[in-house]
Amino acid sequence: MANILYGAPVGQAINEKTVQIVSRLAEKRIIPTLATIRIGAKDDDVAYEKNAVKRCETLGMKVITTVLEETVEAQTFYDTLSGLNADPAVHGILMFRPLPGHIDEEKARNLISPEKDLDGGSDLSLASLLTGKGAGFAPATAQAVMDILDYYQIPVKGANVAVLGRSLVIGKPVALLLLNRNATVTICHTRTVNTEEVCRNSDIIVSATGQIESFGRAYFHAGQTVIDVGIKYSEEKQRICGDIIFDEVEPRVDNITPVPKGVGSVTTAVLANHLALAAERTISHE
Repeated sequence: MANILYGAPVGQAINEKTVQIVSRLAEKRIIPTLATIRIGAKDDDVAYEKNAVKRCETLGMKVITTVLEETVEAQTFYDTLSGLNADPAVHGILMFRPLPGHIDEEKARNLISPEKDLDGGSDLSLASLLTGKGAGFAPATAQAVMDILDYYQIPVKGANVAVLGRSLVIGKPVALLLLNRNATVTICHTRTVNTEEVCRNSDIIVSATGQIESFGRAYFHAGQTVIDVGIKYSEEKQRICGDIIFDEVEPRVDNITPVPKGVGSVTTAVLANHLALAAERTISHE
């Protein structure tokens, strides 16, 4: 039986660090303030926003929400986003993606300065991961993976790690974070011909494909740690599922995150921590 790496205690540990920063800022009468900008009312976006607002407010931080119609003109959206970016009272911005087709997502995400880009979506934020320099934050979910590994004391240095998926949101950023911690990383994707072999030869597997229950027992063996970032609702099973066939894999490996109650429950804690850090940085720059 594997050790189940639940996200709740990890999130709580991050929250405790965040509260310490918020308390220091309160002495200077600074309240970390998050601005969210959302188009329409997609269920996933609304749920994530609700959780982020609750988390931030519980930790003593403020949230300003901006909701625009799906028919909003592109320039209006850019102007609204730029206004939030320029507002000194706003310490962090969370823009919900994907955006409607008539809005240039690349342009939009790069309107956010790295100092306020809490979810690490801009090119400059991603460049910070690549170079190890700059003010950019890592995407919250990618950082959550690292925080889980650290909390449960899973060795990263020198480990062979397979990252399944190459998106800019999770796959590539988490690969860079792992590389920066001296892991040996192999990224597998839809054109990889030996994914099963790569997984079997890895100490840690981070799966972020978004393909429901795509990886079963043949990919894994004893001694491994599996971090399942995937989370989707299965109409067939009528429940939330991850990338991994949990019931098959859990008995074979040493450590595994559940879905739900795993990586997803850490992400909002990371986002709130990034907000507190962003506000704290404004003091050092004064």
